Amino acid sequence: MTPADAARGGELSPPRGAPLVELRGITKRFGSLLANDAIDLSVDAGEVLALLGENGAGKSTLTRILYGLSRADAGEIRIAGQPVTVSSPADALAAGVGMVTQEFTLVGPMTVTENLMLAGSPLGRVDRKAARARVLAASERLGVPVDPDAVVERLSVGERQRVEILKALLGDCRVLVLDEPTAVLVPADVELLFASIRRLTAQGMAVVFISHKLHEVVDLADRIGILRRGRLVADLPAEGLDPAAIAALMVGATAAAEVEDEALATAVGLDVGLEGSGPEPTAPAPVADRSRPAALEIHGLTLAGDPRPRVDDVSLTVRAGEIVGVAGVSGNGQTELVALLCGTTPATAGTVHVGGSDVTRLDVAARLRAGLGRLTEDRRGSVVLGLSVEQNLVLEDLDRFRTGPFLSRRRVRAHAESLIERFDIRAAPADPIRSLSGGNMQKVLLARAIERDPTVLVASQPTRGLDVGACEYVYAQLRALREAGSGVLLVSEDLDELIGIADRIVVLSGGRLVGEVAPADATREALGVLMTGGPREPAA
Repeated sequence: MTPADAARGGELSPPRGAPLVELRGITKRFGSLLANDAIDLSVDAGEVLALLGENGAGKSTLTRILYGLSRADAGEIRIAGQPVTVSSPADALAAGVGMVTQEFTLVGPMTVTENLMLAGSPLGRVDRKAARARVLAASERLGVPVDPDAVVERLSVGERQRVEILKALLGDCRVLVLDEPTAVLVPADVELLFASIRRLTAQGMAVVFISHKLHEVVDLADRIGILRRGRLVADLPAEGLDPAAIAALMVGATAAAEVEDEALATAVGLDVGLEGSGPEPTAPAPVADRSRPAALEIHGLTLAGDPRPRVDDVSLTVRAGEIVGVAGVSGNGQTELVALLCGTTPATAGTVHVGGSDVTRLDVAARLRAGLGRLTEDRRGSVVLGLSVEQNLVLEDLDRFRTGPFLSRRRVRAHAESLIERFDIRAAPADPIRSLSGGNMQKVLLARAIERDPTVLVASQPTRGLDVGACEYVYAQLRALREAGSGVLLVSEDLDELIGIADRIVVLSGGRLVGEVAPADATREALGVLMTGGPREPAA
């Protein structure tokens, strides 16, 4: 069978007894850090391997090596029993390895066909008709209709993800790596994605699936590989495993015992035997006392856009001692709403009040002084990578640490040591912030925001890309902030997260608030209907 036959969906058969993809002794160092320690791992044809581990465990490094984005210091990659040299993504694609990351690399104004031509065509004249036919063939293989003439910027997030997968399927893709593929998808799109993965594996493809959503891993994976501190600590069939057992293997302890309440367990994806189809707490979250003062008031907040407003006449109140969740499909105004609230983008119309003070026309620094705390979705963009941990911890409050015109190094160091202990940051004050894992970097940002005792914290995608332990830590901090009397506006695309910890959930679609769901009625399905513009089903 030729590669062309395989690309059209034929069987992909390595020699008898040989895995479709095999990693032997893969080792990678970054200075003194051993990111991958002699890892042996394989995936058979027709198999879904879930690759799991805490942040910094070595998952990303391993998959980057497989896809040619990084070179191993030692070890060998075999595809269908044959050793291959993978020095670049082009080498990986030629060997039949495709990868889809969380950050899509599509050109918005171009059509689906044009994007795929851009990705896979050599320089010179291209046959547009033939390229369109290849898109349709790849779409048929995926099992989901995709319009080859659709303009990418007009597609939903789920549709854009399918275009990214089509890019991998244009060639002789035999191994598909999916990095957190459900992070920005609504439930209906997750189901469609899983159906496509099952269709591809039925054709003989191997899939490596990276996720922190353990209930999805149990649903999809045939086998589970778990990395811890660069070493493969488990490689076993998924059948019979539940999320709690997987979490315990990931962190090296009985993680389920460390999660003390069901709502928190739900949020981090542990199976605590809750009834019903949706992962909701057995008892509703406490309803905020409406007599409490408003921590955050938004009236008619609007950000103009072309042809429609990016944020459209949004009004919302978050009271002291309340967590309000904001759900929505990526690209429906959440990022812009957070920018308006934090003062990085001026509003076209409307007002923002923090603790009763009008901050609408204030800049970022003045809003912080007025009691606004912020945790933006761009984690690395919220720190200065060239500075140390201690320097980043005081960036938003420099005046407190000045002695005359200069910063007091002694006071900065003492402040950092205190926060490092209080927030369990695994770093020294002088460590470069860029050297921290995603979870520890998020702890720095949480410490910086919470230490100032904000009236309201605006937290956007606070656990995206974090492991189970780091997620649990973030949730505990948000709940402690609520219990201390602060308001929290939690913007998240993780519906399990919102259902697990929010007191009420509002839905943003097309820049407008289209509905509100009480905790007792909140299911992934009900929220998904609102997020995709459908009518809200009445509560049973």
